[in-house]
Amino acid sequence: MDDSEKMPSPIGELSLKLMTTQRDVNGYGDIYGGWVVAQMDVAGSIHASSIAQGRVVTVAIKQTAFMLPVTVGSSLSFYTQLQNIGTSSIKIAVEVWVNTLSNNELRKVTEASFTFVAVNKKRNTREIVR
Repeated sequence: MDDSEKMPSPIGELSLKLMTTQRDVNGYGDIYGGWVVAQMDVAGSIHASSIAQGRVVTVAIKQTAFMLPVTVGSSLSFYTQLQNIGTSSIKIAVEVWVNTLSNNELRKVTEASFTFVAVNKKRNTREIVR
């Protein structure tokens, strides 16, 4: 098998892994997209906080689209990768991959770019020390 035939795989580092539950489901049995985006924010902020060495806040989320539904009992893995560091901002790419119990196959659910800003205890923007 050459490189063009390989299955896609996650980029970056595993920042968060969760099992979906009944409380996160809509009336049709699928996990709420907003819940997935909230978990993406958590994963991205974990990565950004470690880079900023402190508190960060989310200031932007660049476009996300869902490629497949997520059902109850699925395991979601959130992979993050640094895209850019500014004076006070950090841009993180977040990918979500699902591993369903029925087929044990890893498939990409969605991706987005999150921008975080480092803040101090008073919630004022602060410079990121490198």
